[in-house]
Amino acid sequence: MSRYGPRIAALARRAERERAALDGDDRSPTASNRSPAPGDADAYLRDGVGPAVWLYVEGRTGGRTVPFTEAELAALETAMNRWLECYTRCHGVDLEAAFTVREAAELLLETRNVVDTAQLLTRVPERDRASPPTG
Repeated sequence: MSRYGPRIAALARRAERERAALDGDDRSPTASNRSPAPGDADAYLRDGVGPAVWLYVEGRTGGRTVPFTEAELAALETAMNRWLECYTRCHGVDLEAAFTVREAAELLLETRNVVDTAQLLTRVPERDRASPPTG
């Protein structure tokens, strides 16, 4: 196990609880009777996707690469994908996310914005093609 193992495990547990709550799993401690709204989407990105992706970036930069175990990497990707599913549900889209944390990290480093990263990965919300270009 890498030094990130406990943080990855905590992120994975939280992601599963959040996703279960959106599915209406009454056993989930965060289950609610309301549907997710677009206004809730940013919280899933800020509190879930961002920390999961940044943990990967942190482990792959900073002088010494952290050798994540296969299990850690799988847990980190699953957690990130569960939060992306929560994010898309807030926009009325039921998506089965299967992105790699590496591709998300590359986009995050390029865009420097977790909202843009999520939109580019999931295509949710769809970009308004009718808007004229600015400039």
